[in-house]
Amino acid sequence: MKKYLLFDHDGVLVDTEFWYFKAGERALAEIGLTLDRQRYLRDMAQGRATWVQARAAGVDDRTIDRQREARDAYYQEYLRTEAIEIEGVLETLAELSRHVRMAIVTTSRRKDFDLIHEKRKITSFMEFVLTLEDYEFSKPHPEPYLTGLHRLGGAREETLVVEDSARGLASALAAGIDCAIVHNDFTGAQDFTGARHRLKTLSELRDLVLEST
Repeated sequence: MKKYLLFDHDGVLVDTEFWYFKAGERALAEIGLTLDRQRYLRDMAQGRATWVQARAAGVDDRTIDRQREARDAYYQEYLRTEAIEIEGVLETLAELSRHVRMAIVTTSRRKDFDLIHEKRKITSFMEFVLTLEDYEFSKPHPEPYLTGLHRLGGAREETLVVEDSARGLASALAAGIDCAIVHNDFTGAQDFTGARHRLKTLSELRDLVLEST
């Protein structure tokens, strides 16, 4: 029986994965580089992404630091201006909150997370939120989900991680926690071998969890 849910954030609760990629693509275009999407996704699965391609092209660290700042600014611009809601999320969380305890475990930066949720109600259903600044090691390392599990005080067998990426799945499996993958168009082609459940939408999680309670 699942009593605890640990949610990834980007791509699961808000549709931001694509815009993070676009921000990096825009930053690299300024220095004459094209960010290859398929390689980006492969690198992302290992906890790396934009700057791997830049370094492979011979870009120096000083330039990367400058363009990282540009990427971060572009991403925040997109967060303010683009539609990132995922249909049915609030309704699903409201129903689940009546039966299970929930938290968010993300490798997003706190300032990006706070910007996203300035005017949204998602966090009202969560006991706590862990962001990038709360770990020494990020996904696919198990530390993020082990930290969340410890905070909730739940047992592994009573907990389900909800993810959309191979990197997040690897983190959950390394922590010894079952994982449900919710389909996201941006990450949908990644390898999800080992996932306990595959969901087309987050709303399917409601039936899955309630059947086990």
